Amino acid sequence: MSELTTVARPYAKAAFDFAVENTDIANWQEMLAFAGEVAVNDTIREVLSSALAAEKLAEVFVGVCGEQLNTHGQNFIKVLAENNRLSALPDISKQFDVFKADYDKEIDVDVTSAVELSSEQLEKMSAALEKRLARKVKLICNVDPALVAGVIIKAGDTVIDGSVNSKLNRLSDALQA
Repeated sequence: MSELTTVARPYAKAAFDFAVENTDIANWQEMLAFAGEVAVNDTIREVLSSALAAEKLAEVFVGVCGEQLNTHGQNFIKVLAENNRLSALPDISKQFDVFKADYDKEIDVDVTSAVELSSEQLEKMSAALEKRLARKVKLICNVDPALVAGVIIKAGDTVIDGSVNSKLNRLSDALQA
């Protein structure tokens, strides 16, 4: 899985740079999302794993996608087919989304709390996180009663663990040391 992500990154970056240059980010995002869904289809997977020539694979893939791909999108599919990378399309789409979020200065933040948070608490948290991270924040909220109380916030590589459960574990470790 991580190999496909590594393979996907330069293709996604190239597509994203092209989309920015041509002010066509939203269209490219839609094309890649659609092509990524086509690539995970069982029938298409069988075709991709067959011994067809790159040109024929690209032709079949573009034919399935139809009008969802513009000329540049079709050319991108041809390049992927020539390099035997059509199976990386779902990861290319995900990486493209990451580049777009970074470009738009947006970030998804996972918030896990012991109880459901009120809209006022969410607004305050969102404002504080936007200030701290210098990005627009989209909160993805989950409830986990095992936390006892408090919250765990995950934004990219940043983790803020303010749960009582975590504090009790740290206290227990300190007492045992």
